[in-house]
Amino acid sequence: MNLRHSLLTKYLLIVVAALAIWPLVLPLYYLPGLFFDKHAEQKSIYFNTQKLELMWHEEANKLNGATSEQITNQLRKLKGKYSLATMFWVDASGKTQLKHSDVEHIPSEWTFQDSIKFMEKSVGNGPFTIIAFIGGERDQGIMVFQVPLALTKSPSLSLIDDKYLLVYVFFIFLVFLFISWLFFSTIRKRLVHLQTAMTKVDETGIPAPIIVDKKDEIGDLGSAFNRMINELKNSKKREQEEESLRKELISSLSHDLRTPLTNIQGHTYSLQKENLSSRGRESLQLIEGKVAVLNQLLENLLSYTLLSAGKYIMQKKKTDILRLIRTSAAGWYPVFEKENFEVDVRLPETALIWDVDPQWFLRILDNLFQNVVRHAQNGRYIGIYTEELAGRTAIVIEDKGPGMKENSDQRGAGIGLSIVSLMLQEMDQEWKVSSSTNGTRIHLFKTN
Repeated sequence: MNLRHSLLTKYLLIVVAALAIWPLVLPLYYLPGLFFDKHAEQKSIYFNTQKLELMWHEEANKLNGATSEQITNQLRKLKGKYSLATMFWVDASGKTQLKHSDVEHIPSEWTFQDSIKFMEKSVGNGPFTIIAFIGGERDQGIMVFQVPLALTKSPSLSLIDDKYLLVYVFFIFLVFLFISWLFFSTIRKRLVHLQTAMTKVDETGIPAPIIVDKKDEIGDLGSAFNRMINELKNSKKREQEEESLRKELISSLSHDLRTPLTNIQGHTYSLQKENLSSRGRESLQLIEGKVAVLNQLLENLLSYTLLSAGKYIMQKKKTDILRLIRTSAAGWYPVFEKENFEVDVRLPETALIWDVDPQWFLRILDNLFQNVVRHAQNGRYIGIYTEELAGRTAIVIEDKGPGMKENSDQRGAGIGLSIVSLMLQEMDQEWKVSSSTNGTRIHLFKTN
């Protein structure tokens, strides 16, 4: 897969972009103050205290020999530039000049004690103070420059102390969260679309292919999903073709084998009229029995094929099921008697009405009785009776053979029981088989 289209690459780019933007928080640290504080630009001139000291001393030197009026005018000009500062000057006699009305701690005439108090207030947490001698000489007086100590400090790097920086960082974090949410929301939407496509199937049980318009990991998954669908459709098509071919083959074989079997039955019937030795008659009986078994097998194959293809006609109607069982058991009684079976029929006299196809149900009974004769000869017993089970009346067909799990020389492919299962399913009936080494019990139920 091309890394340029990879989802992992895209998300790593988002992370890298976030890391690249993050250092911009510190250079832009001062911008909020410029936008929200109207004095921000003016306050910036007080950050460099060394520059302020140098400026104040230069201004004091320039006033060497100046008159009181000149000194006052110059300080007023400086006040216009440094409007947030307090400026005054004291002449050689100790009188304060250009005193501001908003400053209360500056005396009109200075004494030694006043000087000490002023110096104490100007240190520590007091205002930043610059004192310069006018003209560089003590005898011309002093100039004083004061600003609040907070104005001389650079903006704090602490997120707690600066609400603007905190808001800015939070905004950057929200932008990163939004981009990440948008990225993963798109991925989730595509995955949900793929999940919906996987669970939405047509009449064949196969989902429809999806449109793949991106070449990332999910796009590769969608392409693999489409390939799987194509393989399933091809496999389904081959299966249907093979099933159709198998059914046609079984149907053709069933019809094609009937003619030679009919001829064999005709010749065995003719041979029975001839004078044969006892060994010849035994062989003839064996041939006759095997032909009957083969006929039954072909009949089952044809029925199973028709049932699977849905071409076996069914006509359900309200039927006394016990009457059908008595009729079928009576027809099979000579066979049971010939095989020395003990026949135990215990059916109530009252009618038991089920919604079935009578011919289909007779075919079910024939297959079950045939199964008993072929595989339970050792037990020599067949029981046919009703039983109440879980609030429902069940028809029970029981034998005392070796059970269905035991191997038998008469054991076939189980087509007879498969036909029973298909017919009961088509008629919306149920059945249950219980088998052990002591015999087999088959319960037939009416659907609730």
